[in-house]
Amino acid sequence: MIAIIDYNMGNLASVQNALAKIGAESKVVSEPNDVKNYDKVLLPGVGAFGDAMEHLCQNGMDEAVKEFAKSGKPMLGICLGMQLLFSKSLEFGEHKGLDLIPGEVVPFDENMFNKPHKVPHMGWNELFVQKDTPIFRNLPKEFYLYFVHSFHAVTTDEYAIGKTWYGYEFVSAVQNGNIFGIQPHPEKSHENGLEILSNFVQM
Repeated sequence: MIAIIDYNMGNLASVQNALAKIGAESKVVSEPNDVKNYDKVLLPGVGAFGDAMEHLCQNGMDEAVKEFAKSGKPMLGICLGMQLLFSKSLEFGEHKGLDLIPGEVVPFDENMFNKPHKVPHMGWNELFVQKDTPIFRNLPKEFYLYFVHSFHAVTTDEYAIGKTWYGYEFVSAVQNGNIFGIQPHPEKSHENGLEILSNFVQM
């Protein structure tokens, strides 16, 4: 059974519907004490990093998620949920993250773009797989997913399992042991996205 963490950020229904489509059972969980009872945790999210961390911390859900991460059971962060896994974000000031993956979240630097691009980065783009990892099982080394974001993660190659090009190369998927994060939205990415969610379910 998968716990979808509810912290008042993002469309939880679309994630739950995508899981149901592949036959996975999930439940939206807003009570921190319940998190430990689940087999897997999915951390979704759309919106601002600072607001998200504030909501997580209000009832102790941040600590519940960190404790779950120590259990060795699989955890997946999607979009803002992936960004929350990092040590900090520079979105509208500096905000502390869950610190489950070393690194930080920064705005796209338009001065580094090879040519003009619109921010947010929105639409279909390629993810280039960097390492063999169970989350990308049965997928090619390059495949398309759906992105919507203005900020991206910066971390070392030790944790980067996927990269994407938008004006320059950035990290679009990460792993630290049992903890996975993916910047695009698998629930909006048709067959490729469902394959990622299916791989997570089967871990």
